[in-house]
Amino acid sequence: MAFDRELEFARAAAISAGDNAIRIQTTGISAKVKPDGSPVTTADTDNERLLRELIETAYPDDGILGEEGTRKEGNSGRRWILDPIDGTRDFIKGKPDWCVLIALEERGEPVVGVAHFPLLAESYWASRGAGAYQNGELLRLSGVEGHSETPMSQFLSLLWMERGFGSGQTGGWFERRGAIWDLAAPQVIVEEAGGRCFAPDGSRRNDAGSAIACTTALESQVRTFLGLA
Repeated sequence: MAFDRELEFARAAAISAGDNAIRIQTTGISAKVKPDGSPVTTADTDNERLLRELIETAYPDDGILGEEGTRKEGNSGRRWILDPIDGTRDFIKGKPDWCVLIALEERGEPVVGVAHFPLLAESYWASRGAGAYQNGELLRLSGVEGHSETPMSQFLSLLWMERGFGSGQTGGWFERRGAIWDLAAPQVIVEEAGGRCFAPDGSRRNDAGSAIACTTALESQVRTFLGLA
């Protein structure tokens, strides 16, 4: 497929970064608060350095955008989008619900996405036209269907909101506050698994600050609820 090589590279890079974060965690981490109020640790910054160096070696013409400050303009029309540790608060607390997120964007369209949860032994990945996978198994979204008689006051109970992808059955997911590095990789995975992703304005933008993901069957209800229909 068109992005097989890039997908395998991203998967290997995410595993390397996950292992690196665990190594740093076991030797002790230091943390500080960023201007936006979110925490950052030595593992976040070192992971971004590691990923940046891997990308610059393998794809020197590609751009890079990372949560922890990496900004590199490329000349290939492609850009790697990095969240070196998504879930830093969980990482600091020693919880397992953190992951490494890597996405590749081509001419503004996310085409490769990887979410690697090292402490949960779970990896999710996808590339355009090649489907989505969880630990090597084809991934399909929940079969939750629309509920035409559900009152709007209860509609949000159909939506699921939790860090990461989890393993349960769900109809939808709402990310209230997320940057492009939080959303680009999950967007590829959700859409390749048969779901829908869109911003509050109804577009497929992943840089709007929040996002909704849902099954195809629930899309019309979600859009109606949000006033987009």
